[in-house]
Amino acid sequence: MITTSVTEAAACLQQGQVLAYPTEAVWGLGCDPYNQQAFLEILRLKQRPIEKGVILLAGHLSQVEHLLQDLNPEMRDRVIASWTNTYPTDRATTWLLPSTAAIPEWITGQHHKVAVRVTNHPLCMALCHAFDGFIVSTSANPAGLAPARSLQETTQYFHQQLHYLNGDLGLSQQPSRILDAESGAVIRA
Repeated sequence: MITTSVTEAAACLQQGQVLAYPTEAVWGLGCDPYNQQAFLEILRLKQRPIEKGVILLAGHLSQVEHLLQDLNPEMRDRVIASWTNTYPTDRATTWLLPSTAAIPEWITGQHHKVAVRVTNHPLCMALCHAFDGFIVSTSANPAGLAPARSLQETTQYFHQQLHYLNGDLGLSQQPSRILDAESGAVIRA
């Protein structure tokens, strides 16, 4: 199914389906992070090991604020600023945050932190809002292949195995940078 309706796409997520959708720079695969069956389907499609973990994508700071509580105030401000002060052409930032018991262990993989990004991409923001929470966000490609940058590339990878929310990519040329919120270390430049 290919749709341009955010409401239909959010319903797919709520029904435990895998959804492909455009993000800031590349197409992503997403699902309800609390639905283990849907999550395992993403891993199967990507041929990705569970140990690697995935990113959670939020449409608004309020959806992830509970994950910022254990950060020192200076770092918390830095994380929030990176999400709220970016322009559509800037590269998005994903932060590794202390995980909590509310985050399923299949999301973090072998790590004790959870990767989180609050997006400024209008379609992703609307999707997270319609879903009423954050969603899984991992690049739409089988392991070892380049991330899809169009609906056509995504459907060539996955055919009719999932649902698609058609729309435009953001203006970023690269996937999000990944930083550790506790140490400040750059994980992906």
